[in-house]
Amino acid sequence: MSLAKAVISGTVYRAPEKRFTSNNIPISAFALNISETEETLVRVIAKGNLAQTVEETIQKGDRIVVEGRLQNNTVKNEDGSEKRIVEIDAFAMEKLAGSSASAAPSAKNSPDTLVQFGQTDFSDDLIGEDEIPF
Repeated sequence: MSLAKAVISGTVYRAPEKRFTSNNIPISAFALNISETEETLVRVIAKGNLAQTVEETIQKGDRIVVEGRLQNNTVKNEDGSEKRIVEIDAFAMEKLAGSSASAAPSAKNSPDTLVQFGQTDFSDDLIGEDEIPF
């Protein structure tokens, strides 16, 4: 077992798309640009209640902080070649208030204010004390 917890921040590059698994579990995915000077994209995957919240509140251009499990995935390009991508299986997100291009600045929405979203079905009991390697 490997622990690959990651916390990243960036600007939503591509708006979230919501789909459903065969068991009718919602999954939302979007691209996050984590660089200020060039395009460095990371795919963010949200499941369950968090996916529903992401779909309703996150828009292209929003600044957010994502916490989740770092993982690699392989996708096929149109020409049939495979490409490895980095993605985060998110379990918590924080949207920086006033980050949307359409949001008007106000005294209530100072840049330091955070709006936090979390996955309600996430359990802290995933790793037992006897499984911690140190």
